[in-house]
Amino acid sequence: MPALKKIALTVTSAALLSAFVVSPASAVDKDTPANRPKPPSGMSRVGGELLSRTGTQVKLGAGAPVLPKDLTGRSWIVADAENGEVLAAHNPHWRLPPASTLKMLFADTVMPGLQPKTRTYTVQEEDLADLGEGSSLVGVKENLSYTVHDLWLGVFLRSGNDAVHVLSSMYGGIPKTVADMQAHAEELQALDTKVVSPDGYDAPDQVSSAYDLTLFARSGLQKADFREYCSTAEADFPGAKKNGKRESFKIQNTNRLLTGADGVDPYKGIAGVKNGYTTHAGNTFTGVAERNGKVLLVTVMNPSSKEPHAVYKEAASLLDWGFDASGKVTPVGELVPPKSASTGTGTGKGPAAADEEDKGKNGPSHNAEATAAAADGGGGGVGIALGIAGGVLVLLAGGVFLVNRRWPLPDLVRRLPRR
Repeated sequence: MPALKKIALTVTSAALLSAFVVSPASAVDKDTPANRPKPPSGMSRVGGELLSRTGTQVKLGAGAPVLPKDLTGRSWIVADAENGEVLAAHNPHWRLPPASTLKMLFADTVMPGLQPKTRTYTVQEEDLADLGEGSSLVGVKENLSYTVHDLWLGVFLRSGNDAVHVLSSMYGGIPKTVADMQAHAEELQALDTKVVSPDGYDAPDQVSSAYDLTLFARSGLQKADFREYCSTAEADFPGAKKNGKRESFKIQNTNRLLTGADGVDPYKGIAGVKNGYTTHAGNTFTGVAERNGKVLLVTVMNPSSKEPHAVYKEAASLLDWGFDASGKVTPVGELVPPKSASTGTGTGKGPAAADEEDKGKNGPSHNAEATAAAADGGGGGVGIALGIAGGVLVLLAGGVFLVNRRWPLPDLVRRLPRR
């Protein structure tokens, strides 16, 4: 009987965990220390062995600032966007619901196949079917025409699931879009990611990680259109026809570090990338910023802090730390290149080889006991953003792949405007 009871308890525990992941929010879901989920012990080693470990990984050198205190994200990462060095990370391979940050993968996958951006499309009723209840919408209406440019603004500024579904229809339908997103994630070595919906809406088994979301941003930022949309603070969006004339209305980016909305200070040098929120994902955010010629990427997933807009404040504090710590820390891993890329100076060898090389090289890591990092550079507009170096994109069997070029190229192009 004791053995049977133990089995029953194990099954019950597994059922409760499954319910937490896919069922509607309930009292069981409340994020308190007593029932907060724990990261798995055996996470992916893509990018280096240290990144597979639970807890905070950072290797401070002489003069390096300590990490910010009161970081509450379940998972986060801060990395150099140019050379791919991971400066610090916390459970970066924890597979969690991504919310609308998954739209970065959607855009990176679909955007090259929907050209030119002046192409127009008249929305059909079926294009807007099956939108998730409570979805974020930009206001796309059936029987009205939109350009690809309009729809991408709706995706990036308002996180419009309606715009995502229309673009998916133009691309060949939801199943094709999901399949190509999954294939592209695997090409990018984003192996924590399982795609179920193209818009990031909560779906059973749909997961990604802070590491993978950062790979998506880094890849997307190679595309000029992607950089344009993710850095746009506000735009005009087509509305209904009135008296024979098409009206428009203003839309504002929901990335508060970009706009400074709702009492969040705009971050100096910010240039995108994407924020998200759903019941199960909580708040998620990936951002890119430039300061004094250094470009950093940061991703924060599901902070437990009850402070308003904690995801932006924690992302901003990690960016501040990263700029101050650059050159003073030993990297704890790397953002790997796509499988098909030739990197020249990087390893370019894929996860297994990178794992083997990482063993014994980085030495023991620290679990950061952070006090306060000296924060500098908040406020003051969007600043300059960088186009992460480009490669040659080709369309193969419906998937976009980067081939036959070093990745990323050493000559970075600064193309996004200072605001």
